[in-house]
Amino acid sequence: MAKKSAPTPSPLTFDLPVSLIAKIESQRKKLGLASTSEVVRLAIGEFNLDRYESDSSEHRQISVRLPGPTKTALVKAAKKKRVSVGELLRVAIEALPAKVAAKPAAKKKK
Repeated sequence: MAKKSAPTPSPLTFDLPVSLIAKIESQRKKLGLASTSEVVRLAIGEFNLDRYESDSSEHRQISVRLPGPTKTALVKAAKKKRVSVGELLRVAIEALPAKVAAKPAAKKKK
């Protein structure tokens, strides 16, 4: 019977705030580890994944229609600020006042 070899590590790419990247580097030096991957493996190994409960709210995907110039401005702003379009949309929606004056409905022609 042939021996089973250990699975080959596969790359995983994800975004982190710069503060966490600095913490990884600090821990790497403090613990004498050779790489960022070693720090992340240690963190995962010591963290109880079964007990984790997300404190973030449920998200759903929606689709909306925007005029071309509005969408272009939104995409440009996202690139300039180095954030996602979704992030800008979330903060714009969250910034709406609790009561927004509704626009009068267009009258239908008879």
